[in-house]
Amino acid sequence: MIPISNLEFGWFTIFVILLTGYAILDGFDLGVGMLHLFAKKDSERRVMLNSIGPVWDGNEVWLVTAGGALFAGFPDIYATMLSAFYIPVMALLSALIFRAVAIEFRSKEKMAWWRWTWDVAFALGSFLIALILGVALGNLIRGIQLDQYKEFTGELQDLFHPYALLVGFLAVSLFLMHGAIYILMKTEGELHDKMRLRAVPCIIIFIICYATTTMATLIYMPHMIEAFQHRPFFFLIAIINLLAVANIPREINLGRDVRAFISSCVNIICLLALYAIGTYPNVIRSIDQPDQLSLTIYNSASSPLTLKILFVIAMVGVPLVISYTIAIYYIFRGKVKIDPHSY
Repeated sequence: MIPISNLEFGWFTIFVILLTGYAILDGFDLGVGMLHLFAKKDSERRVMLNSIGPVWDGNEVWLVTAGGALFAGFPDIYATMLSAFYIPVMALLSALIFRAVAIEFRSKEKMAWWRWTWDVAFALGSFLIALILGVALGNLIRGIQLDQYKEFTGELQDLFHPYALLVGFLAVSLFLMHGAIYILMKTEGELHDKMRLRAVPCIIIFIICYATTTMATLIYMPHMIEAFQHRPFFFLIAIINLLAVANIPREINLGRDVRAFISSCVNIICLLALYAIGTYPNVIRSIDQPDQLSLTIYNSASSPLTLKILFVIAMVGVPLVISYTIAIYYIFRGKVKIDPHSY
């Protein structure tokens, strides 16, 4: 029989894996969306849009699955999180909807104003999704006001703390860089050369945000490094993270776009692993009384029977999602070609 603590830890691990899958896959979608508006020619924008055309909706499945995993495995955390972040969640859903509509409607008409309107919606929606997710993550690291009934007692403006905003802009810069590298892999010719130039400032902006957020975390969020003090081998993840970040501009300069993209993926994996290790076992940290009022994977989990059933479902569902994702990316591998049925 699996011990209860292992069930809770296992389901938390599955949740983090799903969240990481979303960040890697939809992350470059969001980056392409934000960079889309900087393309001058309509043909270039179409190529960028079609680079994610076959995969963007499938990538969002990972976010839906992660939300379902949180709801099923940790219902108290799900309820408190949606209550605390009610307005940001509504804004996130609106951005997701408008972004999807923009992708589908943009090429339905050829009028310049029509395409420009949906281009702006696509870029703005992508930016807001990245920013909101980053700000939410920043608040989970910093902590929010909770009472003994697991209810959020703060105000909306409390969520826009400078540290939370800093993490939000880190997420934006991360996805910008990730998207720029993805476009390099999927394009050729003049657009590829232009994107190689645009990738450089994206990388620089990310490195600045990365260094600033790291310093702010070390100085103002000391609880995030407690696990590393007790288990120094966790520092290996931080070292791998630094090496992955350093390798990205190196591979770009050498023209090895695929390797740069792999390094960007490793960077995302390490960042979310560091987040999970630093906050564990808390998912929603109480800023006032973290030891008494925080919602952890142990005091907010579903019953052992529910978790066991969920594990059975996950053992079937997760491999299917992974297999589907691999198949789609294999089918649509290679450079983007525009045809009459393209976006």
